[in-house]
Amino acid sequence: MTLTIMTLAERPDLAPLLDDGFDGAWPPFMLWDPMGSVYYSVADELYPEFVFAAVDPAEPDRVVARAYAVPLRWTEEELPDGGWDRMIQRATLGRLTGSAPNLVSALEICVRPDRRGEGLSALMLAAMRAAVARHGFDTLVAPVRPSGKAAVPDVPMAEYAARRRPDGLPEDPWLRVHVRAGGVVERVAPRSMAVTGTLADWRRWTGLPFDTSGPVHVPGALAPVLVDVAHDHAAYVEANVWVRHRL
Repeated sequence: MTLTIMTLAERPDLAPLLDDGFDGAWPPFMLWDPMGSVYYSVADELYPEFVFAAVDPAEPDRVVARAYAVPLRWTEEELPDGGWDRMIQRATLGRLTGSAPNLVSALEICVRPDRRGEGLSALMLAAMRAAVARHGFDTLVAPVRPSGKAAVPDVPMAEYAARRRPDGLPEDPWLRVHVRAGGVVERVAPRSMAVTGTLADWRRWTGLPFDTSGPVHVPGALAPVLVDVAHDHAAYVEANVWVRHRL
């Protein structure tokens, strides 16, 4: 397969194509994590060297995969409980205060739904690793969203992330891609992202009734959504898995 993977710093004209054809790539409720807009609304302008687009010569006017990362300063020995949300917050505060980044965090690698199953995610990860090293960083971290976890939402993330195949590699396919690329699984980020809303919000996002208090299984969610009918509120807290790549 011949793909060209470029950053927006190299091809800013690709920015308008990064959403074309990606409908359904993520469960709709995930688009309502409030920290997401803090990053995505400025990523093209502020972090173009860490926004990636893959183009297939057979489809020169479309993007087949995309990836996003952000540089930030993290001096604590342990990666945080906060995961995805925390990386965006730290990067934003660092940019506002002028602190010098010392690592890069991946935030998203996404393959267009009609092109999944072709190994493109591994190519995007390799391109991201290479770009991070090229910019002088020796560490890429990733709050990984395990692709198989939605099938077992009631299993604790720590238990799921520890599952291994007979060859010693992670059972989860996306964690396995990271480990094969040289990443090391470090720990669970138990509150990597959070989405809250009224029951009407959740009905709109999922098409489910949300008429009973307690845990509700939502397609695409890695854990149950917790519903409180009396207070007209439901909350989803997603755990991810920290992987560290030394470059």
